[in-house]
Amino acid sequence: MKENAVWVCVKNLNIILIDRNVEGSETRTKVLVLSMPKTYFKIRGLDCAEEVNALRHEVGPIVGGADRLSFHILSAKMIVDSESADVEAIRKAVRRTGMEAILWEDTAAQTTQTSLQRIWSEHSRLLLSSISLICLTAGFVYHVALEGLWGAIREDSTVPLGPSLLYMASIIAGAWFVAPKALLSARRLRPDMNLLMMIAVIGAGILGIWQEAAMVAFLFSVALLLESWSVGRARHAVRALLDLAPKMGRYICPHDGDIEEKPIEDIVVGATVVVRPGERIPLDGIVSKGMTSINQAPITGESVPVFKGVGDEVFAGTINNEGGFEFTVTRAADDTTLAHIIHMIEEAQAHRSTSERWVEKFARYYTPAMMMLAVLIAVVPPLVMGAGWMAWFYNALVILVIACPCALVISTPVSITASLAAAARAGVLIKGGLYAEIPSRLSAIALDKTGTLTHGVPEIKHIIPMNSHTEAELLERAAAVEAMSEHPLARAIVGKARLLGIHFTRAASFQSVRGKGAQALLNGRPFWLGSHRYVHEIGMDNDEACAHAHKLEDAGHSVVFIGNDEHICGILSIGDKIREQSALAVRQLKSDGLKHVVMLTGDNDGTARAVAEATGVDEYRAELLPEDKVNAVRELMSQYGTVAVVGDGVNDAPAMATSSLGIAMGAVGSDAAIETADIALMSDDIEKLPWLIRHSKRTMRTVKQNIAVALCLKVIFVGLALMGLATLWVAIAADMGASLLVIFNGLRLLNARA
Repeated sequence: MKENAVWVCVKNLNIILIDRNVEGSETRTKVLVLSMPKTYFKIRGLDCAEEVNALRHEVGPIVGGADRLSFHILSAKMIVDSESADVEAIRKAVRRTGMEAILWEDTAAQTTQTSLQRIWSEHSRLLLSSISLICLTAGFVYHVALEGLWGAIREDSTVPLGPSLLYMASIIAGAWFVAPKALLSARRLRPDMNLLMMIAVIGAGILGIWQEAAMVAFLFSVALLLESWSVGRARHAVRALLDLAPKMGRYICPHDGDIEEKPIEDIVVGATVVVRPGERIPLDGIVSKGMTSINQAPITGESVPVFKGVGDEVFAGTINNEGGFEFTVTRAADDTTLAHIIHMIEEAQAHRSTSERWVEKFARYYTPAMMMLAVLIAVVPPLVMGAGWMAWFYNALVILVIACPCALVISTPVSITASLAAAARAGVLIKGGLYAEIPSRLSAIALDKTGTLTHGVPEIKHIIPMNSHTEAELLERAAAVEAMSEHPLARAIVGKARLLGIHFTRAASFQSVRGKGAQALLNGRPFWLGSHRYVHEIGMDNDEACAHAHKLEDAGHSVVFIGNDEHICGILSIGDKIREQSALAVRQLKSDGLKHVVMLTGDNDGTARAVAEATGVDEYRAELLPEDKVNAVRELMSQYGTVAVVGDGVNDAPAMATSSLGIAMGAVGSDAAIETADIALMSDDIEKLPWLIRHSKRTMRTVKQNIAVALCLKVIFVGLALMGLATLWVAIAADMGASLLVIFNGLRLLNARA
């Protein structure tokens, strides 16, 4: 009997097919990512969600709708879901937003730029802010020289021509990137912080307060520079991952055996590469000669070096310690585990957190509301109370500056971005802000047994022959039935037979009995292999077999019966060692606030009970088929609300998809785990689970602190403005101060360590 399961999901404009081909105990999994045709652009000036919204509005209609666009803020990338996009039309649309679009494949050509062009493209914000400061300072000094200090700071004095020109130059430099975005905002009738600032600057100019207009333009340009710098810090953290893999590798020429150093992009799959002590490994592969220990911390976050010998996997970006070795390349440079990690971190920006969406929605209504308040402040007191028009117009401008949502808008993205980068550095791959939040809200967690609470490397513990059979006969028949299977239990049986030198021939007419056992022909005679439940169902159970099985299951072993059409030939018990950290990790999960920790397994009740008692989980459920796990997760969600499932990313994919959060354990080297889970723990360290929950809680505390700081400062300064106690430059200084506070508070998350 043969069974197939194909799961299809659409993620980030890709169609992912997971094809599981099950034959008996053998499971082969294939992950296919079918990418839609796309055109990639680098967007110069893309630093925050406000700019993403502007791009969606301008570029969306050209490419058939905003849903055809996706963005990676960390890499300043815009992806158009079409390979036949009108590039020139897209560039013009992007220019209307005050940004610049460059085809991604053309970015390499930028190395031919002149020094001045390169400096401008990389440091234009810093240069313009510096020019604005220089002109502002020169204008103020000139103003003081002409009229004295009091004359230069008085708001009701006329500014002489010379200082006015310098102040105007400061305004032009400070508003260089702001003005196009403000114009776009006005055209869209969607007021944003750029429009607020430009109205304040123009209003101050109308009042003749050029020094304050220049101060507003300069300080706002500095605020935008800080925003760009904060995103740059996170970009640098991701770029550090890119720099993990060396650009060159020592390749052994197959013709003459000479060692040639060549770019990793030119080293093909199947080639042999030499790695010397202390060097970083350039590509993924399998060790073919030599042995060493490898520091995998850059990928998995593991603190202890891992021993590697012939046949073991090695990964690009990890560090060879003391021994030289050779390995056979298994993945091209753009397909390594490290490349997948970097890609998923970039993709993570598309999955915005609930907090980010809330802030964006709040700002959408908050900004127009504050503009209306400014209009009322400018108009109502003069009309109703006969107050001076100029004084209240000035107060309205102060309100506009204070109302700028700059600190609020940046408060959440900078924290989430820093959180994702820190987690990746710790070997925890989180696929977006949405999934960075969920661990902080978990009430229950369901853990798979094999490979999560246990090492997942089963081995034969006992061989019990029955009905005059011998141990050798028992192993020979079991290995023959399981010869082609990749199932962990099958590998344990076949491995034991080979270790003991037992010769076996693969069985014929193999048929699986899903979740229970298998049948096959050996020398024309039917044999079967299965669980205790399967033996009971086919009516071959007996008291002696039950006694042996119950004793072994009570000891925590998995029991496999072997039999033919006449009787049971014997029993194999297979055990799996519990991870040393499992009990501690479960205790930490409970101390971190989880109400319920449950273990879900397809193994027998005795084995499950033994592991549950040793690890301290609150509940275990045994002998579960995949659909049983799904039902168990649904039941847990109805009882506890937010529930995570931890498994291998493929075999537990249905349960993961049903849960609030899917976490793949030990995903390094596994495309399937990285693609199917919401969060991938790159190492087998189960203690990363409580770290993840604590990190998520730290992230959410930081986000809430930032939002509170941004809003409280707004309320305080609005009150001061209404009392006539705030000025334009004080308002913009307060806004920049709030931006600095939320930026540095968010960036603290970069220092999180596992």
